[in-house]
Amino acid sequence: MPSPLRIELPSQEGAVALAGYRDENIKLLASQTGASLVLRGQELFISGTENGTALAQRLVMALEPLWSQGQPVTSADIMTARHALDTDRIDELQAIHQDVVARTRRGEVVRAKTFRQKQYVKALRHTDMVFCVGPAGTGKTFLATLVGIQALLNNEFERLILTRPAVEAGERLGFLPGDLQQKVNPYLRPLYDALHELVDPEKITNLMERGIIEVAPLAYMRGRTLSNAFVILDEAQNTTPGQMKMVLTRLGFKSRMVVTGDVTQTDLPPDQASGLAVAEKILQGVQGIAFCQLNQADVVRHPLVQRIVAAYETYEGPPSKRNGMSR
Repeated sequence: MPSPLRIELPSQEGAVALAGYRDENIKLLASQTGASLVLRGQELFISGTENGTALAQRLVMALEPLWSQGQPVTSADIMTARHALDTDRIDELQAIHQDVVARTRRGEVVRAKTFRQKQYVKALRHTDMVFCVGPAGTGKTFLATLVGIQALLNNEFERLILTRPAVEAGERLGFLPGDLQQKVNPYLRPLYDALHELVDPEKITNLMERGIIEVAPLAYMRGRTLSNAFVILDEAQNTTPGQMKMVLTRLGFKSRMVVTGDVTQTDLPPDQASGLAVAEKILQGVQGIAFCQLNQADVVRHPLVQRIVAAYETYEGPPSKRNGMSR
């Protein structure tokens, strides 16, 4: 039996980045290639069949721009690299690794992790209206918020507006404690969470007091013209068709609008059509609008989330057959 192939990693940080949490990346690399991978300190040993060993080596080296810099490698990175090898798209993979979308306030690098996320980021940067549909954990809202804040800091827009419908889950807003802002804050919490990843809380407060960043429920958009603004409509599957039309027609000059949602997770009554699903049907092919579709392969949360999404997709069938899309 031939001796194992040995790859020397540049640092302990690089070894940790490649291995992943509890060596999950090593296990995934092995399952994707059929080779055996063993990490000892800063040395990676690969053994198995000639083809399996060669594939594992190519896959590990395709990820070198990440682990060599100590940047964490995720399961999405590995699957994207495997797809790049299978489809001869290594140059495109390198472009993904090199394109830093932003850095968090902790200094962590944020970039697209899949080809579809890369297309989404490109649309966010260059298209006036973008629809992004996909399951939880695919980075729809987070990437949009990142690009929006970067554009705001680069003086491309004067305001960043984040909004979502306040769909009530068994409670009437009027019976919740506090003033109106306190009543709707629980619905807007995910948007605040994305902001806090990028901007210090004190600075967010200052920007909100000056009206440069606005986080508000969808009802606040009625009757307005949103000019010179980067607008993000989150959880759009919970809009009615009328609400969707209302917010889309708020777009003013020098503005960009991003609409995100998951048509499989609507909180609307069973007999109520989703504004997002209806908009997908009506606006396909309209010049100046980009539609980006993400799926379970783009999930960048805990690997278990990817498997959960895949199981639900198998159970529910193609999107066109689900309730939200068939209305």
